[in-house]
Amino acid sequence: MIKMKMLFKKRVFFSRFRLKNRYFSSQSNAGETDIAFSNGTTLNIVTGKYARFADGACVATLGQTSILSTVVSKAKQSSSNFLPLVVDYRQKAAAAGRIPTNFLRRELGPTEREILTSRLIDRSLRPLFPQNYYYDTQIVCNMLAMDATNPPETIAVNAASAALALSDVPWNGPVGAVRLGYIDNEIIINPTRKDLEKSNLNLVVAATNSNLVVMLEGSAGDILQQDLLKAIKLGTKEAQHIVRGIEKLRKDHGKMKREYELPLPLEQSIIDNIKTLSTMKIREILSDHSHDKLSRDMAISELRQTVLNQLRDTQADVGLLQDYFNTHLKQIFRDMIFESDTRCDGRHLDELRKISCQVSLYEPLHGSALFQRGQTQVMATVAFDSPDSALKMDTLTMLTSGIKEKSFFLHYEFPGYATGEVSRGGAPGRREAGHGALAERGLLPVVPHQPYTLRLTAEVLESNGSSSMASVCGGSLALLDAGVALSAPAAGVAIGLVSRYEGSNLADYRILTDLLGIEDYMGDMDFKVAGTKKGITALQADVKIPGLPLKVVMESVQKACDAKSKIIDIMNQCIDKPRQTRKENMPVIEEMQVEVHKRPRLVGLGGINLKRLYVETGVQVTPVDETKYTIFAPSQAAMDEARARIAEWLTTERTPELEFGAIYKAKVVEVRDIGVLVTLYPSMPPALVHNSQLDHRKIMHPSALGLDVGSEIQVKYFGRDPVSGQLRLSKKVLTSPPPAHVKKLDKSLD
Repeated sequence: MIKMKMLFKKRVFFSRFRLKNRYFSSQSNAGETDIAFSNGTTLNIVTGKYARFADGACVATLGQTSILSTVVSKAKQSSSNFLPLVVDYRQKAAAAGRIPTNFLRRELGPTEREILTSRLIDRSLRPLFPQNYYYDTQIVCNMLAMDATNPPETIAVNAASAALALSDVPWNGPVGAVRLGYIDNEIIINPTRKDLEKSNLNLVVAATNSNLVVMLEGSAGDILQQDLLKAIKLGTKEAQHIVRGIEKLRKDHGKMKREYELPLPLEQSIIDNIKTLSTMKIREILSDHSHDKLSRDMAISELRQTVLNQLRDTQADVGLLQDYFNTHLKQIFRDMIFESDTRCDGRHLDELRKISCQVSLYEPLHGSALFQRGQTQVMATVAFDSPDSALKMDTLTMLTSGIKEKSFFLHYEFPGYATGEVSRGGAPGRREAGHGALAERGLLPVVPHQPYTLRLTAEVLESNGSSSMASVCGGSLALLDAGVALSAPAAGVAIGLVSRYEGSNLADYRILTDLLGIEDYMGDMDFKVAGTKKGITALQADVKIPGLPLKVVMESVQKACDAKSKIIDIMNQCIDKPRQTRKENMPVIEEMQVEVHKRPRLVGLGGINLKRLYVETGVQVTPVDETKYTIFAPSQAAMDEARARIAEWLTTERTPELEFGAIYKAKVVEVRDIGVLVTLYPSMPPALVHNSQLDHRKIMHPSALGLDVGSEIQVKYFGRDPVSGQLRLSKKVLTSPPPAHVKKLDKSLD
């Protein structure tokens, strides 16, 4: 009986153990749900089977693409005053039945596509976390399987949403994410990879219940505004299926949300003192329209320090005092916009900052432009290179996107001095990757196919809001300066929002055109829209409140379209069509036909001719087929030099291959004391036939044999000397030795 009790206790101990102050049971609460979309596709979500030590985990599957998402949040509050949320999305080569092609044959650091997908997930989930939740939280999305048909990004967002909803981590979700395409005037829900190749739209909409939009991310082929708005409405409606499905799964299989500690509030007397000491001065600073970014920040910083010094005797935590001052500052900033419909720099709600443009900054550059909007300054440069310089995609990116290489790409750079800060060098961060990808999507639809590889670099020299959209404007100007025939000039603008809530309902709001940096920080939305006068090429919405009503989204898109048209009008005053005159340093591409039997003359032994041509002139010769070659030259002068060299190679007679032991007719071109210099064929450098190889007899000078310049002799080839590399030739081996002279030793016989 005692043994039975001990055995039962052991079983209980092993089947249930404490983990992070929470209990885990081996009898998992497994659940599954199928979410059907209006087009017949189905999203399957399974929980309780994998990663059960995590706070929440589930697998989402669409088609045969499956993503495992896990959520873990620490039980101890971090010291930061923001949500330390980290999202990691990883594509596994094994999920596609492949092996990584790097040296170690394993997954290394995140690729650009993984970074962009991680940012997409983060922006879809972050707005719904409760305020004052400052606990380290990590969301990991691993690709388990992929079918190269269904793009995995929206699946990962939905998996992360379900994992958070099922966990005990406080979160006001769930959200649902839907991808939309636009083919033949019809909106496609969850388009496949092949559908996206034909689609004029690639839009991801993340929404929560009550049709509130949480995140937008998309690119388009200059789609019309009304078509985009239809897609957003449909995507929000379809996302409700996912939201209801996850809520049902949470009701049946979810954990109870944990309780967490809230920071201790300040005493009311201290709060009143902060308001008394700062309110009027904050209003003075924010109503002084002569301030720029640096002077306004300096004035606010000095006021903050003054208030903290005056409250030093209260024994309150300095961090709490500073946090409340910032909260009070934010509230006054927003109230002043509602009161006067005037912003801190004196602009009205729809007014643009002052814009100036300049092109052709430096002569050696293929194309360059400087775009200045307020205190945001971007320098854009264009560089052309050979087709071999195209940006190659990794294997999994090729399988998921269908893109093998990019002949046009944009690199966004944001150094520390753009905001007057000291920064560390190194590889670009996630922010740079995201902003660069957005600006690239904004320009890609208007850039025609080029025979070159085209790299556009956007370097932010000053930043006070909307530097990524300034990169679109500067990039468009630089491309026109480089002579690229854009289908239409493109521009971008950021739209902001300040809102007031009554309970959970939006009571009032103001939409801000051409966002400042401080308005982005104090506001509720950063909605970036890029496009031409006709339509929209890219958009990205970052929301800081728990969802936007569709009405606000529609108004924001309308104001963005109005603003970008005004910006394009200003840009057209600087340059409105491609540069017609060709710069001397512009690259040149030509095609050349080479007969098959002349290819060895062009390439040279081991490709030595083409390698030397590239090193000495920068000209690249690339084979197209058996007889056609493409020649890329960095300038017309380099092309002329390459043409001359190639013509010389092709007209030069081919050096015959000498056969060991063969006999050749040689012509004497020079007579020396030690032998004669001969040539076996016209273009051959002379080779020495030593006196010892001219005759069996010992001779002191070749003239003893009657040899002179122009004489012809026969020689035998014995290869090259292994040390000097000189040809080894002999004439004497072809002649018989003279008869031996018999010496008589016995003189008596004479």
